Amino acid sequence: MKISDFLLQPGEKPLDNIVTDGGFCGIFRKIGCIGDSLSSGEMESLTEDGKKGYHDYFEYSWGQYMARDIGCEALNFSRGGMTAREYCQSFAEANGFWNPELACQAYIIALGVNDISRTLRDGAPFGDVSDIDMADWHNNKETFVGFYAQIIQRMKEVQPKAKFFLVTIPRNGRTTERTPYEEMHRELLYAMAELFDYTYVIDLRQYAPVYDAEFDRNFRLGGHLNAAGYRLTAKMFESYIDYIIRANMADFSQVAFIGKGGIHNCGAPW
Repeated sequence: MKISDFLLQPGEKPLDNIVTDGGFCGIFRKIGCIGDSLSSGEMESLTEDGKKGYHDYFEYSWGQYMARDIGCEALNFSRGGMTAREYCQSFAEANGFWNPELACQAYIIALGVNDISRTLRDGAPFGDVSDIDMADWHNNKETFVGFYAQIIQRMKEVQPKAKFFLVTIPRNGRTTERTPYEEMHRELLYAMAELFDYTYVIDLRQYAPVYDAEFDRNFRLGGHLNAAGYRLTAKMFESYIDYIIRANMADFSQVAFIGKGGIHNCGAPW
């Protein structure tokens, strides 16, 4: 056994090492899962007469699969159809998600799919990082970027030392009117990871398998994922976060002190 075997390997890329037990993602004891239907374990049903139904089954969400894998608590701050705008303007407040009693050590944010749809359908502004007021989120512009950043800023008010993992949109092997926005979404998440401390990108667009016809046959149920698809997503998130931690060990050395009322080891970095 060598310590180096547990650290980042030369040339290793995210998702090269798929962990079976959560890996170092298991250092987190409470994770908040902020997102839409794909964060909610949503299952798409179809009646005999062709009517579709949509059901958020949180027990099948990637967050709850992660919780069972690593033995942590995962909170679903999500709902089918969610956008960053709705999350900030009504959903989070109505459900008490800004409550300090729900503060987590880490947050995984998977928003943007419905926001892009809204931009294409209604012309809702997508925005850029100039829409963010780092000193006061109240001044953020009412764009996707402004609302997305507001989520991070307000959660930092609740839990200042929390870690944030921002999820890009996977490729599907096709070029559509959504493609330029999905690429823009990825670039913006990297820009926000530079703006906010201890914020990282889970770049499924770059490193996950293409969600092509073979993926659809095995892991989709209509326009959403099936149970195996959400299970696979959990494994990818756990493995990617394990990679991020091994690549930035010093950043995570004080995870145990997050939310402990200011207790920390002054000799080590957050």
